[in-house]
Amino acid sequence: MNSDSQSAKPPDTYSHRLADFVGTLIAVVTLTLPVFVIAYYSTNVPASQQPITYELPAGEQ
Repeated sequence: MNSDSQSAKPPDTYSHRLADFVGTLIAVVTLTLPVFVIAYYSTNVPASQQPITYELPAGEQ
């Protein structure tokens, strides 16, 4: 066995780059999407909500 010889299989760098890109994309979406969703729904709260009141009928005496 010759230790100077190179491997017959070249390193597969394309799949590693693709996996790194997909992993980074998933991480960025996972970290940023909740922030945008919270910001969107927290700004749609009405500023002055009127309390709900009910008038009870007066009892007969």
